[in-house]
This record gives sequence, C-alpha cells and structure tokens, in this order.
Amino acid sequence: MFVAQVVQNMAYKVFFLLLIKDGIMKEIGERLKETRENMGISVEEAAEDLKIRPAQLENIEDGNKEAFKDVFYLKFFIRDYAKYLGLDYEALTEEFNEYLFDYTSKLSLDDIKKASQQTKKTVKKIKSPYTLERKQQRTIPPALIYLLIVLVISIIIYCIILIATDKKGEEDDIIKVDTMEEKK
Repeated sequence: MFVAQVVQNMAYKVFFLLLIKDGIMKEIGERLKETRENMGISVEEAAEDLKIRPAQLENIEDGNKEAFKDVFYLKFFIRDYAKYLGLDYEALTEEFNEYLFDYTSKLSLDDIKKASQQTKKTVKKIKSPYTLERKQQRTIPPALIYLLIVLVISIIIYCIILIATDKKGEEDDIIKVDTMEEKK
C-alpha cells in the first residue's frame, strides 16, 4: 500500500510539471488574483480569512507547483479560495479535475515505473517503538494448546468423579453403621 502511495505521489509530481507547461494553473491563479484585486482584498486578509499562509495564496495565484506537496491540497485550496471570492467554485474545481483526469489517464506505465524505482531508492524506514520489527518469538503450536486444555478438563472431571464416589462411599459406611446399631 505504501508503494502505491509513493507511485501515486510521483505521478502527481510528473503531472505538475506538465500542468505548469500547459498553463492551467496560471490561468486559474490569474482568475483568482484578478477577482481578489477587483474586490479590494489583500493577500494577507484573504489568507487570514481562509486560515492558510499568504505564501500559499501567492503560489496559487502565480501557478507555482513547488509549494504544494500534493494535488489534493492544491485542489482544496483552489476550491476554498474560489468560494471565498464568490466565484463559481464548482466550475473551477471541475475544470481542474477534468484537466487532472485527462493528464493522469495519459501517463505511461514507463513513467510510473521510473518514478517508483526512484522512490524505492530514497524511501527510508521510520524507526519508532511502534514500527520496529520485532524478533520472532517462539510460539506454542495451537495443537499443543488444545491438547493441554483437554488434559486439564479431563483431570478436573476425574477429580470431580473421584470426590463424588468417595462421598457416596462414606454415606454407605454411615448407613451400614446406623443399620448395625439399630440391629443391636
């Protein structure tokens, strides 16, 4: 699963390279910037209202792909920014989604394999108490556990039967003693 995420992220990075060349990001950014300026809103004010950094808004407006770690962050920033400015955010997001779909459906398998190989070389394992590989412990086979359970149950049943027969024998002795006394 982790490798699939890495491959997907690499595919999106390749996508971003071509996204900037095609100018879709610049076009969306210019539309957002023009609307913001026409409304008289500063970048800092918009960033504060949207609870994101002003640099991120500037990067969206400039079409700078380097500032965004993942395409989904960018998509949601564009959507929220367009909604904030009163633009048709659904249409803007749909335009971005269509371009994203068109591009990603054209990615070749060779590009994905190359990206996967590059990331395999650079992936580092995180070491923490929760992700450490533990030494294999010696385990008791399940058959042996079941055998022990049956043995313990058998011993308990045997002890119950033994105790019950001893009490019955004592009762018989008491009855015999009582009957002997009565006969005298």
